Amino acid sequence: MTPDRQIHDALNALGVRIEHVRDLPADRDGEYVHERRLIRLRAGMARRLHRSVLAHECAHAIFADEPSMFGPVNAKQERRADEWAALRLIRHEDYAAAEAIHHGHAGAIAHDLDVVRSIIEAYQRVLLRVGDTVYVQPKMGAGMWTHREDVA
Repeated sequence: MTPDRQIHDALNALGVRIEHVRDLPADRDGEYVHERRLIRLRAGMARRLHRSVLAHECAHAIFADEPSMFGPVNAKQERRADEWAALRLIRHEDYAAAEAIHHGHAGAIAHDLDVVRSIIEAYQRVLLRVGDTVYVQPKMGAGMWTHREDVA
């Protein structure tokens, strides 16, 4: 199953609807309205942007995020949504290949992986390099990571 299909399936399971609209604030391409179980996306977005924004807003729906009057809370929700989206839209093998080709250039990697740069940057935040090994989503304790790869 493709990442895009998984995201749509998750939204269906949550009972979240998607609307394509033209009246979003200029600084937004999408938003999640929790009390209406609704994702609003800017109509006419390019594919890379559309799938990135949809995955990001899906994360807000999964975590039942609502805007807060506290800036740090909003910032944490935004980081978490980008990282969740990145882990759903990017396969590690594809990221590693694109990173090697483009020498770590986030914009070029994003283009190859059909996402926006902020999703690549979020994916990079969940990586931990220790010596010659890269860990995806490392946790405390032996053997606790999503993926491990030797890069030397």
